[in-house]
Amino acid sequence: MTVTLYTRKGCHLCDEARMAIAAAGRRARFDRQEFDIDADPRLRQLYDEEVPVILIDGRKAFKYRLTAEELLKKLAAR
Repeated sequence: MTVTLYTRKGCHLCDEARMAIAAAGRRARFDRQEFDIDADPRLRQLYDEEVPVILIDGRKAFKYRLTAEELLKKLAAR
């Protein structure tokens, strides 16, 4: 499985999401990707007001906030 984080610089919720994903990664095995939406106009158009956005295998799973436990539950359900 792949967990993808769409983020931007200076976003404190993005920092929190990154920490939750890292914590979940210590307890479960999955690939991680991270993209700065401001580096791609298409991504900025899609997610400008929603970051952080977290996808699992290409499907939106969370936006704004998540915990490691919530992520682990969603991963286990797939």
